Amino acid sequence: MLRVGLCQVTSSVDPAENLRAVREWTATAAARGARVVVFPEAMLARFGVRLTSVAEPLDGPWARQVEEIADEFGVLVVAGMFTPDGDRVRNTLLVTGLGHHLGYDKIHLYDAFGFRESDTVAPGDEPLTVTVDDVTLGFATCYDVRFPDLFQSLAQAGSSAVVVPASWAGGEGKREQWELLLRARALDSGTWVLGCDQPDAATAGLDVRPTAPNGVGHSTVADPFGRVRAQLGAEADLLVVDVDPARAEASRSATAVLANRRWGAAAR
Repeated sequence: MLRVGLCQVTSSVDPAENLRAVREWTATAAARGARVVVFPEAMLARFGVRLTSVAEPLDGPWARQVEEIADEFGVLVVAGMFTPDGDRVRNTLLVTGLGHHLGYDKIHLYDAFGFRESDTVAPGDEPLTVTVDDVTLGFATCYDVRFPDLFQSLAQAGSSAVVVPASWAGGEGKREQWELLLRARALDSGTWVLGCDQPDAATAGLDVRPTAPNGVGHSTVADPFGRVRAQLGAEADLLVVDVDPARAEASRSATAVLANRRWGAAAR
């Protein structure tokens, strides 16, 4: 069993302010027994700023200070940031603490609903898994959740759960899509899927614009049978859940989706 804390928090345009939030919320989650503490996509700085001006490498000061926070509280911290890549950046999940200091670069970029993430962000191409207390976690970011093959690949690599930080863009039906996609990816990969979004942009007092996706809230945990096990509302909040890897094994045995998978296996 692995206890995970999802911190549904609004990031600002100031990395130093966001770092203080990481420390505060990590302390609270760790006090409730979390071994993994997850923050949303774009935790370094929210969308709507010039990303190249805030991007830092994984060995830069912001990421290293997050590592120090993780070490102080004895947890793994997952937080969205941006790392340099020439004229663009990478949309990177920092995964740090418990002897790890790694990054997952978002593979599927959000060129949809009138937004073009690829104008400013370069895509990644390598999935990432990390094991904490004998439970293997996979990682995906926001728009990645629309692509089942990534989640099935992470499951076949041994993941019992996939962590999905997001800054989900609002709009008609978008909150419902967020929940539906998290549940679907859980069911068709036989993994726990833990979606950690930024709070609803309007609730947080932000300008809701399609050029700056800033969250709809409703961070959601779906079990490997696609059931919602826990969910937050629109506002800033902390969700702490226990992930049981045996539930993933039970789902895969029942549905046989990985054993019977053909398309993804043939593509590789």
